[in-house]
Amino acid sequence: MLETPRLVLRRWREDDVAPMAAINADPEVMRWIGDGSVRDARQTRLGIEAIEREWDAHGFGLFAVEIRATGEPAGFTGLSVPGFMPELLPAVEVGWRLGRAHWGRGLATEAARAAVRFGCEELRLERIVSVAQVGNGASERIMGKLGMRLVREAVDPGCGRRVRVFSLS
Repeated sequence: MLETPRLVLRRWREDDVAPMAAINADPEVMRWIGDGSVRDARQTRLGIEAIEREWDAHGFGLFAVEIRATGEPAGFTGLSVPGFMPELLPAVEVGWRLGRAHWGRGLATEAARAAVRFGCEELRLERIVSVAQVGNGASERIMGKLGMRLVREAVDPGCGRRVRVFSLS
């Protein structure tokens, strides 16, 4: 578990499935994820189970993010292996997804900073990447605030969309 001034980053619980499913069902949230398709409760549950397996296999993964003052689930942030882009491997990616109610307040940056700090200080990672679809300026701004630099453009083979790859060493 990690804490920031406004957030708690922790492992997943059963009661996280429904709020995360609501976030994943929002077309605006999912606009820049893969092909832009929304996900239902079953897909969300399977995704959370895969996240937990990644924690068990690698000692890191995506944290559930909750608002510290209220305990309200807000989404996720953390580290993962970007298997969707084999050309980047071996690599560790920082990523995030918050519900729209939590946009525009710096929460994604705050959460991602904590995840990067965890990766650098606890896991001793020498490099962390992040991938954003071309046009996703909000995510690119967060990457800039994290100190990441654009290193290349590529195509996400899973959906055919152009992406930008950022890196922090």
